[in-house]
Amino acid sequence: MKNYLEFEKEIKNLEDDLESSKNPFEKDGISEVDTVKIQKIQNEINEKLKSTYSELNSWQKTLVARHEDRPRANFYIKEIFSDFTLLSGDRLFGDDKSIIAGFGRIENKSVLILGQEKGEDLNSRMERNFGMMKPEGYRKSIRLMKLADRFRIPVITFIDTPGAYPGIGAEQRGQAIAIANSIECCMSLKVPNISIIIGEGGSGGAIALASSNKIIMLEHSIYSVISPEGCASILWRDPSKSLEAADAMKLTSKELLKLGIIDEIIDEPIGGAHRDNKEMALQIKKSILENLKVYENLSGDEIFNLRKARFLKIGRDKGFKRPSDINGQNLAYSESTISRFIEFVKDRKKLLLSSLIGLIAIIILSVFL
Repeated sequence: MKNYLEFEKEIKNLEDDLESSKNPFEKDGISEVDTVKIQKIQNEINEKLKSTYSELNSWQKTLVARHEDRPRANFYIKEIFSDFTLLSGDRLFGDDKSIIAGFGRIENKSVLILGQEKGEDLNSRMERNFGMMKPEGYRKSIRLMKLADRFRIPVITFIDTPGAYPGIGAEQRGQAIAIANSIECCMSLKVPNISIIIGEGGSGGAIALASSNKIIMLEHSIYSVISPEGCASILWRDPSKSLEAADAMKLTSKELLKLGIIDEIIDEPIGGAHRDNKEMALQIKKSILENLKVYENLSGDEIFNLRKARFLKIGRDKGFKRPSDINGQNLAYSESTISRFIEFVKDRKKLLLSSLIGLIAIIILSVFL
């Protein structure tokens, strides 16, 4: 049974009509199926999906990213990779079911796969803790990333979480330090790591595994420091202002690409990834292979410095910039041309003002004399 979002009511009505048109049984018995009518309704559905999904606002994209039928990490792992070997445990406390981790192959290339998994139904969601990782999940990821680094195996992560688990037990076991250590581990790898945000990339729970050489987002996924509801509750004390919060947070793929936070967007099938999950898996696989090819002939130090340079330049397109090359040189701060000009004017404001007054006086005198 398909699940529909609030803004998909018209699509639901059309698809219900389509299903009834395909049924050859009527109250008077068997009837002839009207193929022309079926084709017409299908065309209407396609046009409606195209127009609806091309005009989604930030809050509607958030709802699509959380869609119940949206393919999860477990599906992509089965579709994209072969010879997947599941590995468990952090060697300290236990195993975290909200993260699927193991080694596999993609086109005969060995990779480490880390996938945040929300679950498919109520029972699996309870078992997976709705994709919210605990400290043992991050420690498991760190253990396996270090193992991959030792054997020069690239790391692929699938991000889909509302955030790290905020429970008392997780805090008692060191949730904050586990997230910090995971970010540090991601940043220090000398093998390429590629992160694909397949649904909801929320808070430090996502950043802990998405501090990568390449951050890729599916078209209707989101990536933010907090959920829109959480932001609205903090700023306005009103969760109903989630739409305003979502717009202000710039959490959609197109906005994040403009800001330089992510590197690539993978287009989804018309109507979202959940309407053609096989095609979505093929597009993700193609993107992974293309990005892995970029790093094939680079040394570990070059890969590390490319990742470092990528994060150093975020937010420095305006104001201060820190120029960085792949060798890690020239890391001193320098100002942009606009910033230097503004500072120049500020420092010489009195001199420039007096010069301007003098110039105006000369012009007036030359006119009247």
